[in-house]
Amino acid sequence: MLAPNAKLRALVVPQGPAAQAQQAPAEAAAAAECEVEPVEDASHRIGWARLLERVFDIDMQHCPNCSGGELKIIAAILERPVIEKILTHLGLDPQPPPRGRARGAEQDFSA
Repeated sequence: MLAPNAKLRALVVPQGPAAQAQQAPAEAAAAAECEVEPVEDASHRIGWARLLERVFDIDMQHCPNCSGGELKIIAAILERPVIEKILTHLGLDPQPPPRGRARGAEQDFSA
């Protein structure tokens, strides 16, 4: 559908005003025949901080101590040994919980 020679490409791929003026008559006729809803832009997506607040009730935008300051990410720790050392220091279990079994077709869901 997005190939360079696709008949409906002009309806899907955004084009500038000059490109729309030069649209071929056959493409214009195909566009008139098709009922296509406009493509929404990606601005409706929810940011990660709002998602964390929705799902886990964690407000990542305001300081939990003073409620006025705005939080910023200053580091992202990705190395497992460093993460384990920090969690151990905080008195938390450094090992992730075991993965649960995948639900199979033989499992009874009548409960």
